Amino acid sequence: MSYSLQTLWHEKARYSAGVGAVAFSAVLMALQFGLLLGLFTITSIPMDHTDLRNVWIGSKGVQAVDLGQPIPISYLGRIGEHAGVSPPEPYIANFANFQKPDGGTDLCFLLGHYGVAGSADVLTPELRTALTEPFAIVMDDSDMKRLGLTEINQTAKINGKEVRLVGTVKGLKSLAAPWVLCSHHTASELLGALLPPDHTKYLLARCETPEQAAKLAKELRENYPDMAVHTAEEFSTSTRLYWLFRTKAGIAIGYAALLGLLVGAVVTMQTLYSATIASAREYATLFALGIPRWRVYVSVLQQAFWIGVFGILLAYPVVQLLAAGARAAGTQVILRWEVLAGTAVVTMGMALLAGLFALRSVRNIEPMSLLR
Repeated sequence: MSYSLQTLWHEKARYSAGVGAVAFSAVLMALQFGLLLGLFTITSIPMDHTDLRNVWIGSKGVQAVDLGQPIPISYLGRIGEHAGVSPPEPYIANFANFQKPDGGTDLCFLLGHYGVAGSADVLTPELRTALTEPFAIVMDDSDMKRLGLTEINQTAKINGKEVRLVGTVKGLKSLAAPWVLCSHHTASELLGALLPPDHTKYLLARCETPEQAAKLAKELRENYPDMAVHTAEEFSTSTRLYWLFRTKAGIAIGYAALLGLLVGAVVTMQTLYSATIASAREYATLFALGIPRWRVYVSVLQQAFWIGVFGILLAYPVVQLLAAGARAAGTQVILRWEVLAGTAVVTMGMALLAGLFALRSVRNIEPMSLLR
């Protein structure tokens, strides 16, 4: 591989376009999929910002937190007593109609907790106390303007009933409808006839460890097939996947990433093809000296390999820099190692494929061309 590296180094200008194309493809793919993961973490906020040791019990077949149907509070008796499991708490997660103080309406999503298990981790002790007041609400400060609110203690209406904003938090930025935190009692009153008496949306059983939560969830699923039982992690993943395929966002981002990949492949292919043509006399001399063609083929593929390596090495610092800029602007980009590794594999495959196409020009080179 030393010969290939020397060639790339001495002819940097010739191969720079290929390296840049590979880097462009890698940056685009990593950012697209990182943005996708970050975008859909918003849909699972109710699970991700409450106790991760919770077991979520809801209506049969529920796939996402916003799709839960009312269940009887009497389901509490099904859970029974287990060592290390706190008494289950009712929890409400439901869309509602928010009427702005200055007129107009918008959708919001009520998150009504009963106790510690369903309390969002962004709530301070003071806000938890404030939410015990009837019709008190809390929301992310980024959603205040959208809902027509300008200050704390301002009032508005949800489903026609007056509520009061007692505080704001950070970290609950919404995707569709703003999250509105309140007590279970307040959420029940606001939903009114939409939630039958003695019903709730979910029951949360807090365990001492995630392993215990998984064991309890499995036991309840086996004993009560007429209700859905998930650990917090399972329900979070299920919600994200549901929104991913429901909105077709994954398909759209996949197409964008594929377009970037194709552009990178074409530019890299053309770079290698042009470099091979430019080196035709050198290759013809090697063939005339009896060097096997397969060794030249390997040399071209090695060049493609190193173009891929350098492109990926160039791309990753750029990706991290752009992701940091996006986070500073309030957009979450999650660059999990799986995303970065998958990007590297696909990009390297693209570079090697471009190298295979470039071999076509080598096949047409003959030693006789030296006599022309």
